[in-house]
Amino acid sequence: MNNLSVSNLIGIKYLDKNDLNLIFQMATSFKEVINRPIKKVPSLRDFTIANLFFEDSTRTKLSFEIAEKRLSADLINFSISGSSIQKGESLLDTVNNILAMKVDMIVLRHPNPGAALYLTQKVDASVINAGDGTHEHPTQGLLDCYSLLEKFGSLKGKKIAIVGDITHSRVALSNVYALKKLGAEICLCSPKSLIPVNAQNLGVELSSNLLETLKWSDAVNMLRVQKERIDKTVIPDLRDYSLQYGLTKSLIEKLDKQIFILHPGPINRGIEITSEVADSDQAIILDQVENGVAVRMAVIYLLASKQKIVPNENYSS
Repeated sequence: MNNLSVSNLIGIKYLDKNDLNLIFQMATSFKEVINRPIKKVPSLRDFTIANLFFEDSTRTKLSFEIAEKRLSADLINFSISGSSIQKGESLLDTVNNILAMKVDMIVLRHPNPGAALYLTQKVDASVINAGDGTHEHPTQGLLDCYSLLEKFGSLKGKKIAIVGDITHSRVALSNVYALKKLGAEICLCSPKSLIPVNAQNLGVELSSNLLETLKWSDAVNMLRVQKERIDKTVIPDLRDYSLQYGLTKSLIEKLDKQIFILHPGPINRGIEITSEVADSDQAIILDQVENGVAVRMAVIYLLASKQKIVPNENYSS
């Protein structure tokens, strides 16, 4: 088995195409494992992972926990509520105290961009970025691309639209980096107030017309409107936003082709996407959830293998 070129997963930006292909190859093996009657493998027995979530999370946190348990790892779950962080303890002191308990890997979600990178410069354990502010969410970008690869076989030349709140989305940036490395064409569709000022430097198309973007696309990833991060002067009326940028059945019916529909969750039904579309056959949202476990198993296993304490094993049938 080849090794990843990195010892931490901080962002898709730091991975090369070989890294992506290795992760996807391993994810395919683990997806077969988690669909067996016995869903666990002993790869990470006696390997301890700390899940440090300084922001609320449901899907990502549960997905990492299930992935770790499927690999037979021991895990420690940490949340800011009731922790010493609320008493003034620094991130580094908190992490060092946890590492003193002989933890091998850290999965970190933090509101500050760069928090995961900062940790890699201070600690010896492997670090996986589970979302840092509005910067990157690398495992989400990986599972989104993996879900598309299952449908298309290859992303080279495929036209992928990312629609919605681009400015506040860590998912968007990770998707852009991953899709470009895999040869896809990308269009960011959003109101101008929700497009980052440096978006043109990413090598993507920009659009403010949803219907035209959908006609161009082979697949569309609908982003959540992050109401908790958005000033009302940016989107004064969510109903108006939904009328212009919400994905509806009537819009889909105007296309002369089928496109695949993704959403990283949580879904604001009736705002960025209607229930009718989210639950349709064209939506691969639940595929993303299932693939998230397999992709995170792959990332954890490959990074653990870099520490030379986990044997290289083949779990493909």
